[in-house]
Amino acid sequence: MNTMFERDVIERLSGWAEKNKRKPLILRGARQVGKTTAVNMFSKLFDQYIHLNLELKEEKRIFEQDYPIEELIRAIFFYKDQVKHKGKVLIFIDEIQACPSAVAYLRFFYETFPDLYIIAAGSLLETLIDSHISFPVGRVEYLVMKPLNFKEFLNALDEKSSLDIINNIIPVPDFAHDKLMKFFYIYSMIGGMPEIVQKYSGQQDIPALNNLFDNLIVSYLDDVEKYARNHTMSLVIRHAVSNAFYEAGVRIKFQGFGNSNYKSREMGEALKVLEKAMIIYLLYPSSSVEPPLRPNFKKSPRLQVLDTGMLNYFAGFQKNLFGAKNIDSIYQGKIAEHIVGQELLTYDTSPLYKLHFWSREKKQSSAEIDFLIQFKNMIIPIEVKSGATGRLRSLHQFVDRAPHNYAVRIYSGPLKIDRIKTLKGKNFILLNLPFYLTGCIPQYIEWLMSH
Repeated sequence: MNTMFERDVIERLSGWAEKNKRKPLILRGARQVGKTTAVNMFSKLFDQYIHLNLELKEEKRIFEQDYPIEELIRAIFFYKDQVKHKGKVLIFIDEIQACPSAVAYLRFFYETFPDLYIIAAGSLLETLIDSHISFPVGRVEYLVMKPLNFKEFLNALDEKSSLDIINNIIPVPDFAHDKLMKFFYIYSMIGGMPEIVQKYSGQQDIPALNNLFDNLIVSYLDDVEKYARNHTMSLVIRHAVSNAFYEAGVRIKFQGFGNSNYKSREMGEALKVLEKAMIIYLLYPSSSVEPPLRPNFKKSPRLQVLDTGMLNYFAGFQKNLFGAKNIDSIYQGKIAEHIVGQELLTYDTSPLYKLHFWSREKKQSSAEIDFLIQFKNMIIPIEVKSGATGRLRSLHQFVDRAPHNYAVRIYSGPLKIDRIKTLKGKNFILLNLPFYLTGCIPQYIEWLMSH
């Protein structure tokens, strides 16, 4: 069991710490994705570490006395019974959304104490609903943390040989396929929430995780009670959280979401609050075949939730997954699509990063492709599909319009390259990647282009 598993974000934090003009860092992400644990691990690289939790009244009060910045720093060290060292000092301000005045101080840390390393974190729900908290523009930078991706999952399970193969060998050898698929199958069943993965890595018992899944949803519903701006909005957000897991993986309408009587405007506001809190993602369609990738916000989005393991548990798919031969068959392939979306979302740690799908709607026919990603100056279409390549009609339509000839299919089979023609006769290269290589798509396109 790997009790304190490394997270990719540690490397990003190290990159931030090495910058000359370093701004205070806001570490964003939904509750329970491991922000505090990651910063505690990162703190081992420092000579001195101070951890403040602003949900504790006495720690919050330090920031509410309106001290000048120099005095505030002295007060923090005094309260924590520490003397400021000459070496590298990291101050972590956790749950910063609980204290608007602490947010306002961030600019002064940057201007007056550039030698201090300041990281702030919080679920940010309140910040996004309550308009009088705003982060100082240009004085802070952001990093987004999400649930564990598949490589982090392997690391947590101490599967070093599997991780080495994925990280260091292109193409992955055939002999590794079955074992890697087995691990990806478990990953798609339990997801990437750190506490869930940690317990699984110790016991390898999926039913034993049920209590943890229940606690997760309760913690999100408790947040709603705390942060909704009024009782009515609290009810709408609560309904949105509870139903998001049942509606995930499909295109949704705001009006009447989750079999409710809620109108489009109030449900739209609730879902956007949850999106900003990173509990859900709204993936909008685009008809672009070359950059820039323009989403169409007038069309209905597809709903993606924070974590596929939570989706499986709350929507009741776990039992189906136990008996299934492959991921593709469950819930009409929606679980396969959802876990691929989750992997693709970990590509980028910017809060501005959005994932889109391709859609072209005409009166007689419509075409849809599961995901689009930008690679260099190309938009690459990604389909998550089992079955024969001849059935990928939407992919053919995309390739016919695109200025390049590359497409990707994610499936349960081994890595293979198909050189085929669209229905209109355009030659293109279909890169068929097994699920466990979803996080390596750019490296494999690069490899493909050089061969």
